[in-house]
Amino acid sequence: MTKRTAASPSPVRPSDQLTREQKLELYYWMRLTRSLEERLVNLYRQTKVVGGLFRSLGQEADAVGSCFALEQRDVMSPLIRNLGAMLVKGATPVEVLKQYMAKGDSPTRGRELNIHFGDIGAAGSTRGFLGQISPLGDMVPVMAGVTLSFRMRGEDRVGLVYVGDGATSTGAFHEGINFAAVQKCPLVVIVENNGYAYSTPTYKQTAAAQFVDKAIGYGVQGLKADGNDVLATYDVTRQAVDYARAGNGVTLVELMTYRRKGHAEHDNQSYVPAGEIEQWAANNDPLDRYLLVLRETLAVTDTEIASIDARVQREIDDATDIAEQSGIPTPLDALEGVYADPPRETPLWFRRDAENDAYGTERPESWGTWNTGGKS
Repeated sequence: MTKRTAASPSPVRPSDQLTREQKLELYYWMRLTRSLEERLVNLYRQTKVVGGLFRSLGQEADAVGSCFALEQRDVMSPLIRNLGAMLVKGATPVEVLKQYMAKGDSPTRGRELNIHFGDIGAAGSTRGFLGQISPLGDMVPVMAGVTLSFRMRGEDRVGLVYVGDGATSTGAFHEGINFAAVQKCPLVVIVENNGYAYSTPTYKQTAAAQFVDKAIGYGVQGLKADGNDVLATYDVTRQAVDYARAGNGVTLVELMTYRRKGHAEHDNQSYVPAGEIEQWAANNDPLDRYLLVLRETLAVTDTEIASIDARVQREIDDATDIAEQSGIPTPLDALEGVYADPPRETPLWFRRDAENDAYGTERPESWGTWNTGGKS
């Protein structure tokens, strides 16, 4: 006679501790991310967006779910496709719109574009996000330094940095994660494996079977999750964040996802096999998957979903109206915020001591000197 044993209890997931309101909030952030990008597409086609437009269509869950695992005091550094993480950390739609449209009152006064802006400083006084550097992998050593400062100061703070699959093949990534590992920095390194480094398939730029395998080479913890499952993403990131906060050092997290748009809006994705994008859209859309979870596990109604969707639409419409009313940068804006003291320089400072009637006699071969007509 075989003795029957009770089934092992299912492990408790960090996401099990989230309230119903928090789980609805995850949907709100993903919907806001997608709808804000859709609005940016419309503005881009009206030539109101300056420069390129970089979509995260299909990757909303990995950005939102991972950043949602951070505390307010923690610091996050995004990639160009991590708009969702920026929003979760406190960036506003009007800031993003003004930044993409290069408005004079955008966070960088029209100097930079998209989400290349930050708000970092003492815990509690800033939102805790650090604008990225465009070259691949470069934010890993930067965030290694940021999190080293946390450890040296005894601050209970964690850093999170995103990289793509292509960035893991760069020297900056290697040097940054190696340094952070040796110094036991409280750092979470998220590798978004979306299948392509721009147009290069993963198998053409690394022989590694999976990116999580690279963790062992640096002596750090390695974790992997489905990046299109927002709760699984939250769970694995929360595990990594708790590990870092406990003083155990770095975790490399690989999130499996897929971007259904090209590198930027101009990219026609001719390098993608026929039918691949459509298959991911039909079978593995992160918002569709999460809506199914909400309805089945929390009995969320269509009315509740429609209310969130309407809130998102209203917020984006209001933000667009505000952004479009802002003016373009003035020439003197180029001098604003370059140096802390003085914050703005007087125009034509090199002519400050010249008489008005001498303006036409400036010597071209010696900028800032004047033909005084023999007068001392």
